[in-house]
Amino acid sequence: MRKLACFILVSLTLLLVADRLGGMAMRVAASRSNDVLSPKLRYIADSVHEDVVLLGASRCHHHYVPSVMAKVLGLSVYNAGVGGSDNIFSHYIVLRHILQRHTPRLVVLEVMTTDYSQQADPFATVSYFAPLFGRCAAADSVYHLCGSHWKYALSHLYRYNAKAPATLWGLVLNRQRDHDHGYMPLATPACPPAEEPAADAPRQVDSLKLSYLRRFIALCHERGAEVVLTVSPRLTRVKPSHYDVLRSLARHCGVGFLDYHTPGLYLDRPYLFRDASHLCDNGARRFSTLVAGDLKAFVQK
Repeated sequence: MRKLACFILVSLTLLLVADRLGGMAMRVAASRSNDVLSPKLRYIADSVHEDVVLLGASRCHHHYVPSVMAKVLGLSVYNAGVGGSDNIFSHYIVLRHILQRHTPRLVVLEVMTTDYSQQADPFATVSYFAPLFGRCAAADSVYHLCGSHWKYALSHLYRYNAKAPATLWGLVLNRQRDHDHGYMPLATPACPPAEEPAADAPRQVDSLKLSYLRRFIALCHERGAEVVLTVSPRLTRVKPSHYDVLRSLARHCGVGFLDYHTPGLYLDRPYLFRDASHLCDNGARRFSTLVAGDLKAFVQK
């Protein structure tokens, strides 16, 4: 019995040591990696200082060009969008990390129906931000909510699990060459994509997500930041009522709502798109000039 207890104790100690050493190795790798995500996480945690900050998923990451917008607005701009981050829980984590050390004049949130509708696993992508675990208690509250807090608290190595291969590849492959203050351009395809059929109606509303959208807006207002919700163009047709939930939320919370999708912006110019959901670089630059002009009214309040 004593031998068994010693064996278990030694095994647990070795596992703990291996986890801590592995966590240290991945932390060093993440601090040097030039993959898509790691440099952005470093900047979000330590360096954001711009007047205008953009948040959202891939449609934010690929649609808003800070250098173009800065010329129109006369303000500094950073694109904090993270591809694949999926919904408001991830955006809330990013916002909490930014506000811990800096308050922008304007926060622009690129929204989708997944930011308020039900999903099979609404917390699937919050693990992307686990390398920042322990640096902001308010952001870590999301991990308490989804039940993964104890895993990240127990295992330092597990915090890097979601993007470990990409992080390691980033040590030898530089994905940052074309970046512009957080923006990543998408190449123009050989053939313009075809317009997709009308998008399905959004799923049933997730009340928890909706409460986090309100919390996101309220937090910005508490810090003195203006908020604008945006929906950038898609190569799909939808009914004018498609974003009614988000439009109503914006009106109730007293924030701007700029919808470029339901009016069909660029539907007659498929060559501006990489695919039905994303603009290529030429389209993003044209759109950034347009949206920056519309945002002027909010930064001049």
